[in-house]
Amino acid sequence: MDFDYFSIDAILAENQKIQCTFKQEIPNMGHLGGGSERNIAVLSKLQLPIWLAYTIIYSDWADFNIPAPFSTRVKNALKAEACSVKLSNLVGAGGLWYGFGKTIMDMLSDEQANDISNMLTRAFRARLIEVIDQAQHFAALTQTGAGGSSSDSTQTFREGLDTTERELFALAQESAKRTKRWYEETERGRR
Repeated sequence: MDFDYFSIDAILAENQKIQCTFKQEIPNMGHLGGGSERNIAVLSKLQLPIWLAYTIIYSDWADFNIPAPFSTRVKNALKAEACSVKLSNLVGAGGLWYGFGKTIMDMLSDEQANDISNMLTRAFRARLIEVIDQAQHFAALTQTGAGGSSSDSTQTFREGLDTTERELFALAQESAKRTKRWYEETERGRR
């Protein structure tokens, strides 16, 4: 994922909200919490988008907790059966789980960032084979016009993919179609 100023994926990843706990009172900023309070009180907890939380956290006005999509529960589920976890359901906004994780890593200590990085890498590696396999299988189904429960399970699998995985799925699917077309054309030429 390209994290530059004009990257839509970066904008969406930075729009994810994290819970911040304020360490000091912040005058005239109560509107950030959506309430009627004028000030943000000490120990107030607010859900803020990452792009806003950067400034607040680096100014040492607040701390944040690692978001639920990267909790121990999710980590254990990924270790047990990575392909069964619906990453798109963990973060919303198009399912930018990997991008959100990368954004969170930039705000953590080295040890915590390495832990998140390892989780993202292991999940990606464990899921990649299934993503490619399902894409090729789905490409074969759509070319032959087959459907049924096999097609439904592939569609269900695809809906749980992160945006990055969906892009790889589409590329692998198109590659399988082109390979089949090329093979059929060269076979006709040999006869």
